[in-house]
Amino acid sequence: MKILKFGGTSVGSSERIRSLLPIINSGERKIVVFSAMSGTTNVLTDVADAVTRGDFRSAAEMRDELKERYRRVIGELFSTTDSQEMAERAVEPHFRSMIPNQEMGVSGGADKIIMAQGELITTQLINMFLNESGVNSYHMPALNYMRVDKDGDPDYYYISENIVREMARGCNSNTIVTEGYICRNAFGETDNLKRGGSDYTASIIGSVIGATEVQIWTDISGFRNNDPRYVDNTSIIRELSFDEAAELAYFGAKILHPSTINPARMKGIPVVLKNSMEPDDPGTVISSASVTAEYKAVAAKDSITVIRITSGRMLMSYGFMRKVFEIFELYRTPIDMVATSEVSLSLTVDMHDNMEQIKGELSRLGNVEIEHDQTIICVVGDFRPEVTGAAPEIFQALNRFPVKMISYGASPNSISIIIDSKDKEMALRELHQSIF
Repeated sequence: MKILKFGGTSVGSSERIRSLLPIINSGERKIVVFSAMSGTTNVLTDVADAVTRGDFRSAAEMRDELKERYRRVIGELFSTTDSQEMAERAVEPHFRSMIPNQEMGVSGGADKIIMAQGELITTQLINMFLNESGVNSYHMPALNYMRVDKDGDPDYYYISENIVREMARGCNSNTIVTEGYICRNAFGETDNLKRGGSDYTASIIGSVIGATEVQIWTDISGFRNNDPRYVDNTSIIRELSFDEAAELAYFGAKILHPSTINPARMKGIPVVLKNSMEPDDPGTVISSASVTAEYKAVAAKDSITVIRITSGRMLMSYGFMRKVFEIFELYRTPIDMVATSEVSLSLTVDMHDNMEQIKGELSRLGNVEIEHDQTIICVVGDFRPEVTGAAPEIFQALNRFPVKMISYGASPNSISIIIDSKDKEMALRELHQSIF
């Protein structure tokens, strides 16, 4: 059984949804995961913000504009008046739930409920369209089986127990459709897997049911070896290992959500990145196998902050590193890169919500310097020391740019380098010219 996930651009219009019919109705049994129609999540974020601050009038206006967009899609998508009216009745409760009752007040978690409506509406409409088009599809609500624990990680025991029951209800259908992104938390409340989480949903389902393959369908034909927004003549990478793909996804390649790889890797399930606008293109296959190449791809991650702690007295003393990391753990702030010397420790983060508090805590351990507007340039490939040596082409290409940090040796799959964000585009071009 395969898992197919379609992103927001793949379902972004009635025309795009219609074009998915040959892909979905292939005769194979499958679970199909849908994101919200493109642009929906951004609108719902604004609606949730307005509701949170008590501006119900603005929230209602934005909701009504979104509702009108979906009404047009319904009119274009369904072939009969009866089907159109049935679809409008089916999604109406979802639009009503976007605006809480003002007399009852805004309860905690209202924003998560609002954010969930995009996937709920889109998936319901597509399931109804598939049925009208002769596809025997069954809607399996994600909120009936998808759950995270108190730490926000997938509750695999709960998911596996409940998804079996839900799938059994659709046992007579070759096609089971479900929502990506949304879930319940440890308290049973509506929650989500964060932005881009529909990829994560597909991978979790694939891992739990032991799928033969997880397909991620977007509007791009797989990973490219550099960012085509800044670099000309990039090419598609046809094969990647799980570790290589994880590095690219985490360090800036937007085609895949960074959390997606691990559930599939745990079960050795291939992940295939496909283009819904060019369905015959083979895309990129991510698996436990790997085609060895010194350099595979370059990715860049922006909005990086470098933090340096200098303390000749304490740095190399027993427990110093533990104290530093405990501060970041206290504020639930992940660290990307770390470098040390005899008297200083440098590290990078991409979450800035608690930066002043973190700086205050770190200041007790030594002098703290913070540098914003940095970018991690990550080169992915085969960096085993016995194979590649010092990778001179990379450092020659970046010789003209001030390098703030280097991570080399932590992973056999990548080298990461920190530079000023203003130098990113030129650095990507220089690297592309040098190594490809």
